[in-house]
Amino acid sequence: MPAPQCASCHAARAALRRPRSGQALCGACFCTAFEAEVLHTVLAGRLLPPGAVVAVGASGGKDSTVLAHVLRELAPRLGVSLRLVAVDEGIGGYRDAALAAVRRQAARWDLPLTIVAYADLFGGWTMDAVARSTAGTGRSRACCTFCGVLRRRALEEGARLVGATHIVTGHNADDMAETVLMNFLRGDAGRLARGGGLGSRGEGGALPRCRPLQLASQKEVVLYAHFRRLDYFSEECVYAPEAFRGHARHLLKLLEAARPSAALDLVHSAERLALAPAARPPPPGACSRCGALASRALCQACALLNGLQRGRPRLAIGKGRGGRDEEGPPPPASDPGSAPDPAAGHCGAACKERCG
Repeated sequence: MPAPQCASCHAARAALRRPRSGQALCGACFCTAFEAEVLHTVLAGRLLPPGAVVAVGASGGKDSTVLAHVLRELAPRLGVSLRLVAVDEGIGGYRDAALAAVRRQAARWDLPLTIVAYADLFGGWTMDAVARSTAGTGRSRACCTFCGVLRRRALEEGARLVGATHIVTGHNADDMAETVLMNFLRGDAGRLARGGGLGSRGEGGALPRCRPLQLASQKEVVLYAHFRRLDYFSEECVYAPEAFRGHARHLLKLLEAARPSAALDLVHSAERLALAPAARPPPPGACSRCGALASRALCQACALLNGLQRGRPRLAIGKGRGGRDEEGPPPPASDPGSAPDPAAGHCGAACKERCG
């Protein structure tokens, strides 16, 4: 049976049916519609004001690649300028190939690229070093927790380095729905309360962040990359298979099989979520070590690094008895070749001017 005509241009044959609407479109009309929807998301949400210098978190994967390409197409209409900021987490056999894809993108699109590395920002710590340090502690499966917190800090530092006024990331609707599910399953009311909307305004001196692809499904992101013939890195991180997110992703696929709109429904549910006064987290303050926004004495990045430096990575994520963050003297020095030197007493170049 021949493909139907495109429902938009009525000239070309349709190349796909949009997963949610079922509308039959040719590749060119689909890409035009996709870009128009991202533009509407940015304008309706007032995410990027004219004149903004936008740091695009570039990982080399499909989401950040599509985001950078779409924003490059829309930049003249939005009146913004773009900078690519990539983070080198120090994952052997994985990150080098992803960064090579980012460099190709920057060269092809004539966009300035800045790469910041965990090892430079966090006193020598890389994700491979974190994985070695957490092995056998019961936290080896939590590499993605460490990486997510440190990557957020690294992207902030990279954005400031290039003079950005805003940060954008490539999270799509499926990513956000998985995050909502994870927070529900963990009973994390604080993160649920902060998870709505299309980004953050930039409290406590942090740069405003937004997610222009938050209402786009993962399938349509992949389709856009396919029709635009975008070059991206598609291998999974070596630490991802053990992440808790994988369980949420599997559950989301089951939900979508029964209800195709499940991902977007979860995203909109998070936007409308309201917590009872007693369940609301306290207003954030400043990290006593680096000055970043924090809901406790230490921000998440400094708390994780503090636990790693003490050789007690389990305590960097959890809390001690009585709900207090655990402190104590550092353990005896271990093999100096097994992890970075903790003697710096701070989280590296990212904040040593503030915390000494």
